[in-house]
Amino acid sequence: MTNAQALSDPFDAAPCVAVVDDDAALRDSLAWLLDSVGLATRAFADGEAFLAAAPDAFDAVLLDVRMPGLSGLQVQQRMRERGDELPVIFMTGHGDVPMAVAALKAGAFDFIEKPFNHQQLIDTVQQALAEHQRQREARGRREALEARYAALRPKERQILVHVAEGMTSREIAGRLGISAKTVEIYRLRAMKALGANNLAELVRICVALGLVSPLPE
Repeated sequence: MTNAQALSDPFDAAPCVAVVDDDAALRDSLAWLLDSVGLATRAFADGEAFLAAAPDAFDAVLLDVRMPGLSGLQVQQRMRERGDELPVIFMTGHGDVPMAVAALKAGAFDFIEKPFNHQQLIDTVQQALAEHQRQREARGRREALEARYAALRPKERQILVHVAEGMTSREIAGRLGISAKTVEIYRLRAMKALGANNLAELVRICVALGLVSPLPE
């Protein structure tokens, strides 16, 4: 392996889907199917083994509703309790649809009935992976904003909130006991630090950070 290949490998890793089902033949079949479209898989015969694995190792999970030991719904509940936001796709038999609907209400991404339509399964998994990626990117953006906001001076934070609340520089100056010019200097410096190019962007950032309430629709 060349140095260039070694450096690129971490970035070329395929998304990994956990397959949790007590049917060994089905696990093998799903692994083959997902591998055929460039996805990695890791199979588990029961929910306990899956929950014992590192959740960060996976990008989605195909989870059987009925299994010995923990049921799929119980596994989903354990995942929620520990804050695991992995998209869950339930695999159900014909008589398990009511359970699958309950799982959707509890936050599952989707469910598919056995026997599977291969293309439907692939499409559902790809959609779940895309949604998971969007969520991760959104969390990353929020964490970056939170870090930038935390680095601001206390006075800059106060001014940003007041601006987002709709107060003028003169009103903020009166509230904080400083000059309107100082308010403007702090506001512009804070906006630059947060990457806000205008007032509308600043308000959206403050709403995203939970500093002010969004306007009612």
